Amino acid sequence: MMNTLRFLLCAAALLAFTTTPGMAQRKPASPHETVTAMIGDAKLTITYGRPFTTKPGTTEARKIWGKLVPWDKAWRMGADQATTLVTPKDLTIGDAKLKAGTYTLYFVPSEAGASKLAISSTTGKWGIPVDEKNDVARVEVKKAATTKAVDQFTISLETAGMIKWSWENTEYSVSYKAD
Repeated sequence: MMNTLRFLLCAAALLAFTTTPGMAQRKPASPHETVTAMIGDAKLTITYGRPFTTKPGTTEARKIWGKLVPWDKAWRMGADQATTLVTPKDLTIGDAKLKAGTYTLYFVPSEAGASKLAISSTTGKWGIPVDEKNDVARVEVKKAATTKAVDQFTISLETAGMIKWSWENTEYSVSYKAD
């Protein structure tokens, strides 16, 4: 009983401290997000961590492509847990055919060659190290400059059947469609 009371008092004090007007609210280093798109009557879902360009706890801007995210090496495509794709229907991403199920997405960006989205059957793990042994497919993606800087890593599922992800000054994309 005494431990429960202590816990409740500590929780109330913490809540009061973090919601006091005028107190600076600290944003999480990499908040998580889930994006969805309907494929007929089924919902396609991607869940990922969204790191910022600014180094956590500082105002220091980080160089993303080629530095934080190295060229020609597997990157977890976000932060924290591995980025997860759930498709309730068979799906084609780029030229890769996937059965309905859960997959991990990661990315292999290239400065000069073809950048690739990798799709792995290994799921439910932390984002690093990236498990390349269980790739189901790797598909080439398009690379384009963004019209304005993107401070926080962002993935979107476009209604036109495109998966897009952008950060810093670059956007990548690949098509998807239900089979």
